[in-house]
Amino acid sequence: MQSLLVPSVSLPVGKRRAISIGKRFRVKAMRAVVQRVASASVEVDGRIVSEIGPGLLVLVGIHHSDSDSDADYICRKVLNMRLFQNENNGKTWDHSVIQKNYQVLLVSQFTLYGFLKGNKPDFHVAMPPQQAKTFYASLVDRFRNAYNPDAIKDGVFGAMMKVNLQFPNSFVWVPLLLQYLNNAYVKNPHTVMTGRNTVDAAES
Repeated sequence: MQSLLVPSVSLPVGKRRAISIGKRFRVKAMRAVVQRVASASVEVDGRIVSEIGPGLLVLVGIHHSDSDSDADYICRKVLNMRLFQNENNGKTWDHSVIQKNYQVLLVSQFTLYGFLKGNKPDFHVAMPPQQAKTFYASLVDRFRNAYNPDAIKDGVFGAMMKVNLQFPNSFVWVPLLLQYLNNAYVKNPHTVMTGRNTVDAAES
């Protein structure tokens, strides 16, 4: 069983991009770090408040400009990503969490929008707590409406959470970072290819 103390700091990462190493950039986009797990749970004050069996652990970072379209994209992508093996034909990346009838554990994680200013993280682009609480609740509802409500679990918004997870098949599976980049901008002198659209960049 692996343990992950929340919050943690995430450096900004895009999809496909032409960016020189060391250049500073900003991306306006909801972020979701998706980790396939054999099991996962959330503890608050030493008490397990939510847990799942096989499925996906999803850390969600909300940008202050995020809208319903961002939430729709993250919900649709997470539920339909083919990250699991098809036991019938042996294909590795063939089934979604829905097709496997697995569970999803959502955890709000504002520090996914931590940017390093020198050696100190800055979180000013994250959505303010009260607004984010309402937005996050609507995101959880989206997942429950799109899938089996009993299969969608979540943590406690704003609490100091300890997230425990067990990796499948006794190996560490590198998590995926999803971003909705329809309204993105990047501070870099290059043009950034996102896979969904092209983002023009400006000198930082």
